[in-house]
Amino acid sequence: MVELLAPARDFASLSAAIKNGADAVYIGMEGCNLRSNVSNFTLDEINDATKYAHKNNVKLYVCANTILYDSDIYELEKKLQELHESNVDAIIVSDLGGIDLAVENDLRVHVSVQANISNVRAIKVLKKLGASRVILSRELTLDQIKDIASKSPLETEIFIHGAQCMAISGRCLLSSYLTGKSSNKGECLQPCRKAWRVISEDNEEFIVESGNGNIKSYIFSPKDLCMIEYIPELMESGVDAFKIEGRARSADYVATVVSVYREAIDKYLNGNWEFNKEWLEELKKVFNRGFDHGFYFGRPKQGSTYNQGLIKKDVGEVIEYNNENNLAKLRIWDEIKKGDELVFQGKKTGAIIQRAKSIKLKEIKAKKGKLRKIITLKMKSKVNPGDLVYKRVKRC
Repeated sequence: MVELLAPARDFASLSAAIKNGADAVYIGMEGCNLRSNVSNFTLDEINDATKYAHKNNVKLYVCANTILYDSDIYELEKKLQELHESNVDAIIVSDLGGIDLAVENDLRVHVSVQANISNVRAIKVLKKLGASRVILSRELTLDQIKDIASKSPLETEIFIHGAQCMAISGRCLLSSYLTGKSSNKGECLQPCRKAWRVISEDNEEFIVESGNGNIKSYIFSPKDLCMIEYIPELMESGVDAFKIEGRARSADYVATVVSVYREAIDKYLNGNWEFNKEWLEELKKVFNRGFDHGFYFGRPKQGSTYNQGLIKKDVGEVIEYNNENNLAKLRIWDEIKKGDELVFQGKKTGAIIQRAKSIKLKEIKAKKGKLRKIITLKMKSKVNPGDLVYKRVKRC
């Protein structure tokens, strides 16, 4: 059965992935992964995360997929034995030296998309080095993927949803050139996501028009990959794992995307596949730059725009939860009304998304005579004191 692989930047995202049906989760290790500008896991936290994942019959993979210099190899070598002792299920690496080092430490190796694996011969070489799985290049078509998967001596994995990079397999120099922050060391500042005008020395402007005649300014920024409509085609491609991009994304993003793809995959497996338009509407609610099919059916057609998803407004926190009647008390500092779509997010909770139904409001006096608003909500799932509460609202 195909594996649904989800990203996690922290314990809240890890919990969200597991509770919403991920078969495996991949996380970043401090110091040697491609998302160094977001939260990552220390070795102690990786040990805790592995125990939590395994308790729920979910696999845990650790990313160490940056370019590695000799000093990096030395630091990685010191960490690999601890990863082995933590019983992580695999390490994701792109550097040949890193692959060799991980194999020496008896770690299962998944070769990162950064390696740009695009043919069966390369996979056979990686098998000789001791790799167990390859994440195939993003630039392959569906037909190419099918052909490779049918001949591959190793497990194959593909991306099915999330942000796409302007560079081949993410190996970009733009951030490094413009800002001194290297994407290949996990420091990308994403200058490609800005609106650009390209003008030559003789003042000639490079103009890209969209299909409706409008001029596109996000010319370096691809739309997000979204393959929810093509689950049958992906399931029949012969690959072993479907990967969701998003280690920089929040827990509610992970919860939403994982739950949608889990439902779609299960419908196919149960023999009653039918595309549900509501899946696409749910995916549009969380961060996205518009959707495209990547290279699956040829070249991507359009550049992206700004985030088109709903935004989250910080409105309160959970102060109490009653297990017997599933009632949560919230301290709020912004209005919550019946019908609002709320996100409850925390380390143990992950991300729970539900609409406010019955609301009981109580105002109490706090210090200096200020009024505190406390509301009680009926919950569909357990939340925990300290969880933050957000309201989804349309972007102005």
